[in-house]
Amino acid sequence: MRVLIVEDDERLAEIFRDFIGELGYQPFIVGSAEDALSALAAARPDAIMLDVRLPGMSGVEFLSQAAVRESEVPVVVVSGVATENEARACLKLGALDFIRKPVTLERLGQVLAYLRPFALARRPSGEERVIERRPAPRAAVKLPVRIDGGREVRDGTCTELSSTGMRARVSRRMRAGQAVKLGFTPPDGGAPMNVVALVVRSDPESAAFWFLDLLEHEVSRLNTFVSRLLR
Repeated sequence: MRVLIVEDDERLAEIFRDFIGELGYQPFIVGSAEDALSALAAARPDAIMLDVRLPGMSGVEFLSQAAVRESEVPVVVVSGVATENEARACLKLGALDFIRKPVTLERLGQVLAYLRPFALARRPSGEERVIERRPAPRAAVKLPVRIDGGREVRDGTCTELSSTGMRARVSRRMRAGQAVKLGFTPPDGGAPMNVVALVVRSDPESAAFWFLDLLEHEVSRLNTFVSRLLR
């Protein structure tokens, strides 16, 4: 996975580069958002680590650029001085995560592991793709689901559910490989769930989603609920 580091602090950029290389990824550095726009077209990064406070164009302004939004390259924002409003703006503009400096190697590894499925899902046929996980038992169920694609929020209806994903009816066709956030509440008396997912298959009336990075208790909850439905 090719990771573009957008950081004007040379010392910190080199630390990120060494961290990312140690984790087995391919890092390269630019010192401004303007250079990042050029690199987006020339170097075809799989993921971007973006500082907010940059010389010239800011990180928020970078995320607002049509070329960035249309590329759909997954972005994680890393900053030690961003305000709450700036953090909220970055997430609203499509950044998948916002983390504060200083960043440990362990935390950076978690973030890049989180970005990797989003990045690989964008690659053309013939390149490395997301590896299919062994499917978990699925159960038929009907429950509302909120689908947040960053630039558009839509309502759907979950028709099949497992601990690894769901199928849902949607009003318009979605794009395979798209990253979304799903909000739904299994009717088991528990709290609402909000999970990150990839669209893995799509047709004009439905879409199949693959959950990413569920916590252990969330997987257990879904397994228990699905098992109950399959009895």
